[in-house]
Amino acid sequence: MNDSYGTDPLATNTPPPPARPAPIIEEHLVTPAVTYALVAITVLVYILQLGTKALTGTDWPEVLGVKYNDAIMAGQLWRLFTPMFLHDNTSILHIGFNMYALVIIGADLERRFGHGRFLLLYVLTAFSGNVVSFLFSPEASLGASTAIFGLLGAQMVFFYQNRKLFGSGARRALQNALFIAGANLLIGLSPGIDNWGHVGGLLGGLVFAWFAGPLLVLREELYPRFRVEDTRGARELFIGAAFTAVIFAGFAAAKIFGLAF
Repeated sequence: MNDSYGTDPLATNTPPPPARPAPIIEEHLVTPAVTYALVAITVLVYILQLGTKALTGTDWPEVLGVKYNDAIMAGQLWRLFTPMFLHDNTSILHIGFNMYALVIIGADLERRFGHGRFLLLYVLTAFSGNVVSFLFSPEASLGASTAIFGLLGAQMVFFYQNRKLFGSGARRALQNALFIAGANLLIGLSPGIDNWGHVGGLLGGLVFAWFAGPLLVLREELYPRFRVEDTRGARELFIGAAFTAVIFAGFAAAKIFGLAF
């Protein structure tokens, strides 16, 4: 008896559905104009330092702006800010390394933080670094490294808080920032380096970014398009900046008025 093979009623010539297109993620990134402006201002101040030293024998920007504890105690509070624009006039390596770090770390942060928030971060972390140096180091100091460590601290918090969005990339970025900060803090144990300023800047960056840094989510617009949105606005920025400023200003005031340290 011969078997008979008929048409399979389940067979179909309908083509499979087309593959779903890959998601397209749109993120608004700004040009790091503030980063470049800070580099330009710092370089111009350095040229002014060299010029006054060559013409008068005195580095007047350093004399007027270095973090000098006795002058701060006497009321020259601007010295808790101005050291961020000053560098050692005897070696171009000091300003060279700091400006390189500012461009590499700062440009990436500013693209996501935005101009105003990034500028606040830079100024407040330089301030926090100089305050901690004022509290614990009697030596005069200057340099942008207080703010550079602040950027590192902010970078750590940014990738930690947004680790779900960036995945393994966040882990690598966080490990890299931790390694750079740790290595430079070890180097800072060498004589002549104000490591207290580095520690203060790092702490300021951690505090500011924890409360005011971008907290990103993905919003679906019309598949496959997704938009990266920052859920923190002006209110969080104000709270984070005020909290950072009040903490470190309070520590500085405590020392100036003889309440502690």
